[in-house]
Amino acid sequence: MAAQLYPGPHPAPPQAPGPLQPPETDPVGLSLPMLRVRGRSVMALVITPEPPFANWFAALDEQMRRSASFFADRPVVVDLGPVLKAVGREAIPVALDGLEERGLRVIGAEGVGPGGLAGTRWGRLPTSLRGRDVAQAPAADLPDPPAAAAAPSLLVDRPVRSGQSVVFEDGDIIVVGAIASGAEVIAGGSIHIYGALRGRALAGLRLGAGARIFCRRLEAELVGVDQLYRTAEHWGAGLHGRAVQVRCDRGALQIAALD
Repeated sequence: MAAQLYPGPHPAPPQAPGPLQPPETDPVGLSLPMLRVRGRSVMALVITPEPPFANWFAALDEQMRRSASFFADRPVVVDLGPVLKAVGREAIPVALDGLEERGLRVIGAEGVGPGGLAGTRWGRLPTSLRGRDVAQAPAADLPDPPAAAAAPSLLVDRPVRSGQSVVFEDGDIIVVGAIASGAEVIAGGSIHIYGALRGRALAGLRLGAGARIFCRRLEAELVGVDQLYRTAEHWGAGLHGRAVQVRCDRGALQIAALD
């Protein structure tokens, strides 16, 4: 099973229709209300099913059993490229139906064009969702950028309660207090928690593998940096309840005690 964080989706903006006009009047003389339309960025998971499906779905079931809160109510984009290449178009509905049966909220697909879903109940599933580019190098023909300013940070001077989500894509998040079970903190840079981490913390949305997570007391459901994550059963009793830092090291997520 392969899963990664998807910083999106960001659908392509429609062509601007021009300035908004004042409300018109319909033929019977009623004033039509103005429509309010807003854009919104959401955090989704990209999941890549791989044949044979029996083994892959068994691994997914086990991961969902151990980390149910990580998948709960999270939008999912399905990368169907490996399925299409290894098995063929006829296996695509099998993969999508299997994810839906497990309660995952599939909002789009990658690795397949609209024709690959035609004639199935998934025919209207979006296949051209666009995520936000991260850690992109400047083009060679652009002038040298000015000296980088200090990365912005978000200070949260209170505990984050269960069910709350703090997302700051532009830099670090500093939390003065605990992160409750069922809460999550998602940062473009690093995360600093001056209290217990009992929920989920995901760092490196923009900074990538250079981001880190620091906390006073590790009791987390899940921690992740860049596209790597680990759940509580993966770090053992030796680190539980201790002050730690979480970082990427040569393609693996490392958790080390600070005390």
